[in-house]
Order: sequence, then structure tokens, then C-alpha cells
Amino acid sequence: FIGIAKGEERDAGREKFFMEGREAFMLPHRDPVLYYVQRLRDEAHRFAIGTHRAKRKKDVIKNPLDEIEGIGPTRKRALLQRFGSAKAVGRAALADLASVPGVSTQLAQQIYDHFNGS
Repeated sequence: FIGIAKGEERDAGREKFFMEGREAFMLPHRDPVLYYVQRLRDEAHRFAIGTHRAKRKKDVIKNPLDEIEGIGPTRKRALLQRFGSAKAVGRAALADLASVPGVSTQLAQQIYDHFNGS
């Protein structure tokens, strides 16, 4: 394994390399191996940042309806088509929730309780 640290002031081209059992060393500024290692590092960072952003975006678009047991994609779609948003589902009356196709009275009560803290 080799550790890489950017140079002072995070200056590309002044990377120090660290290996167990050896003194830290630097490669010449225009060395093709240095250029290759920089590209490897940059690609690893791009991949990690992209993966993190995708995960964060997925967390942001979570819907409160996903937290309610018994609501799968079909019932969720039916509720959102009927009310327009999860916020509107939360404001809906119990009878309105029960009138959605596929939503039983018991599930309507569960939805109502989820949003109204009962």
C-alpha cells in the first residue's frame, strides 16, 4: 500500500508518497507516473463523491408514506394521485383516506394516526 498526500497548500504536483518501511518521497513534477497516480486519485474521488451525492439525493426524496407499514408502491401511487402530495394525505380526513381504492378502513386509520400523532 502507498499513501498519497497533496503538497503544501494542496498543490497538485507536489504529492508526497508514503510506504511502510521507507522514507516519504516525491516524484519529479512532470513524471508520467505522477500524472497517472493523480488521475487514479481523482477518479476515485469522483466516484466516491458521486456515490455520496446519489445516496444523499435518495434520502432527500424519501416520502413519509414509505414509513407506514402496509403501504406499498401501488397504494402509495393511489394516495398520491388522489391527494397530490404526502402533505395533503396527512391533512386528509379519515373518510377521505378510506375512500381511496385499495385502502381499508383499518389502513386509513393507520395512515391518519401516523400523520396526526394518535
